[in-house]
Amino acid sequence: MAAFITRRNLSRRTFLRGVGATVSLPLLDAMIPSMTATAATAANPDRLRRLGYVYMPMGSDWSRWVLPGDTLDELSPTLSPLAPVRKHVSAISGMELRNAYPGTHATSNSSFLSAAKAKLTESTDYYLGITADQVAARVLGRDTQLPSLELSMDLLSIVGQCDNGYACVYQNNLSWSSPTTPLPSEAHPRIVFENLFGEGGSAEDRRNGLRQRASLLDSVAEDLARLNRQLGPSDRSRVSEYLTSVREVERRIQQAESKTKDNPLPDLDRPVGVPAEYADHARLMFDLQVLAMQGDVTRVITFQLARETSNRTYPEIGVPEAHHPLTHHGNDPEKIAKVALINKFHVALFSYYLQRLSSTPEAGGTLLDHSLILYGSGMGNPNVHDHVNLPILVAGGAAGLMNGGRHIRFAEPTPLANLHLTLLNKVGVPAESFADSQGHVKELFEPLPI
Repeated sequence: MAAFITRRNLSRRTFLRGVGATVSLPLLDAMIPSMTATAATAANPDRLRRLGYVYMPMGSDWSRWVLPGDTLDELSPTLSPLAPVRKHVSAISGMELRNAYPGTHATSNSSFLSAAKAKLTESTDYYLGITADQVAARVLGRDTQLPSLELSMDLLSIVGQCDNGYACVYQNNLSWSSPTTPLPSEAHPRIVFENLFGEGGSAEDRRNGLRQRASLLDSVAEDLARLNRQLGPSDRSRVSEYLTSVREVERRIQQAESKTKDNPLPDLDRPVGVPAEYADHARLMFDLQVLAMQGDVTRVITFQLARETSNRTYPEIGVPEAHHPLTHHGNDPEKIAKVALINKFHVALFSYYLQRLSSTPEAGGTLLDHSLILYGSGMGNPNVHDHVNLPILVAGGAAGLMNGGRHIRFAEPTPLANLHLTLLNKVGVPAESFADSQGHVKELFEPLPI
């Protein structure tokens, strides 16, 4: 099936099509008629603004997290992995989530993007509030294949009562499109890949397609050849690099599936299987996010690095104990140090994501230049389950609007909703308030002091 390419100036919504596959393309010069890529950024900033959220569970060891000064020139132990991208990142101290109290894991997760108070219930009459990502998706998602993308690392979504009388739905879901509509996240790389690049169809159609080709991209080869005849050298190179990245991600997914030990009844339509190592799985999920942004499949993404109360262990960094029990450390220095190691490990994976975005060119800049990404947790000190001094980072450039490399410190506890409102406004989503917001975090976008 051809992609209907009939003129030199291509539509931003040009796809490569094949049997069971629809592959979107990165922004090309041929999609920008009569203007340079830089001019396109100024003329169409909505095309180049994306909003991402990465959730770190169960707070942090603040003493090793907090920065010593007003810049990122000197990094704290936990934030040291940010060194390669420090100029693109700002840290914010003193933010709080008042509506997360009385202080639970369920409310830490549910209030992080909603800043709303969760209804105390163990049943299906749960009630929260629309989350910031879904406010953004209503605007930024109008012209994309997927309005938003919800991802996680944990494969099990438990039901019933999970935490002090709160239904598990609050702990399982970061994103809510309405106060009563949580959006489930996906942790299977193959399913995410098919959602980004597959066309669906019946199970039998997809099985037949898999039998006929080794790779999703094989089926678009004819359409790709037709497209390349109409592109200039730089665009052909850009498309080739993008599709190479797609193929490499698919290869890694296939490799993980071939090694899976938990799939006694393989389903070629939706195979079970993720990389055995946590870091490999996380990097693969981050790479899928890069491809989703690069192909403009979506402009809004949320990602849980782990769920609240996760009992995941991290032997690869010298922490064989389960994460959640360690956070109830009772001020034991050894346990606190291990919590800090987990915090640092998660920050290192986030740094990997930012480096991938910053090394991906787009329209006179990079994907990171044209994005805003919030990283953090809804819990401060996990030992006491408080919601002040939240560990918060903001990365990206927002199409040239944000300056990184700074540490913003609030003298008084400041609503996280202020930051949500600020980020929404800066990516072109009009909003006068959000949840319990009291203003903006204008410091993020002010010129750096000389």
